Amino acid sequence: MSRNAEATKARIFQAATTEFAEHGIAGARVDRIAKQAQANKQLIYAYFGSKDALFSAVLEAAMAELAAEVPIDGEDLPGYVDRLAAYHLANPHVLRLLMWESLERGDSGVAAETERGEHYRDKVDAVRRAQGSGKVTRAIDPGMLVLLALGTISWPLAVPQLRRLILGETEVEDLRSASREAVRRLIDPA
Repeated sequence: MSRNAEATKARIFQAATTEFAEHGIAGARVDRIAKQAQANKQLIYAYFGSKDALFSAVLEAAMAELAAEVPIDGEDLPGYVDRLAAYHLANPHVLRLLMWESLERGDSGVAAETERGEHYRDKVDAVRRAQGSGKVTRAIDPGMLVLLALGTISWPLAVPQLRRLILGETEVEDLRSASREAVRRLIDPA
């Protein structure tokens, strides 16, 4: 692929990321993606096949980047939650893409399901090893601990209106601190 084609594909991908995060799959418009990317609409179909396939590619890339940027440490789930919060605050489109996947595809249309499943199994294994070393409670299933740790910070960041209705105009740092403490207590082996 020539440099121009690579640059065009990258512009399409960036424009699609923004469009899908704002409008979801059904609400996204290929015309807007093409216009924002300064690309021919037919190139989108040539490179990605369909709007749905483009969404899958965007979400898959976002999830791979998140996994690379925020690796789990099974012995430091509170630190993991804090790093996850920092990532999502800097990259709010990732949670929005996940929410759109859930809303529009439910549990049956998971992008890169096999790869993502393996990644989450690696997270569970990291917590299981921490349980084996006695640094994390064994009273709760390691997969449940991973899910609860993710949800402790991701849900309040994904639904800021709910956070505001419950907590008022609280600082995000207060949320991060409370999430770290909640997860610390959740995993305490004592």
